[in-house]
Amino acid sequence: MNIKPLADRVVIKMLESEETTKSGIVLPGAAKEKPQLAEVVAVGPGGVVDGKEIKMELEIGDKVLMSKYAGTEVKLDGVEYIILRQSDVLAKVL
Repeated sequence: MNIKPLADRVVIKMLESEETTKSGIVLPGAAKEKPQLAEVVAVGPGGVVDGKEIKMELEIGDKVLMSKYAGTEVKLDGVEYIILRQSDVLAKVL
């Protein structure tokens, strides 16, 4: 299934967080924080949003850091994605 975001939105897929700490302690599911690192899987066209011209700076395949509770979670074909505005992305990871 293909996802085509509209306006200044991007679709991201969360990357798995590590299950152990640096010292080797295994974390149970409840103790893990929600990961903030994700990969961009689709990018909207940009354009005029709320009267301002938005230029899309993200590309498919970029690794990004996002706000913890930003966006809307959706599940398609058994895979979880988050759809959010480009402004909710904090940084690209190089």
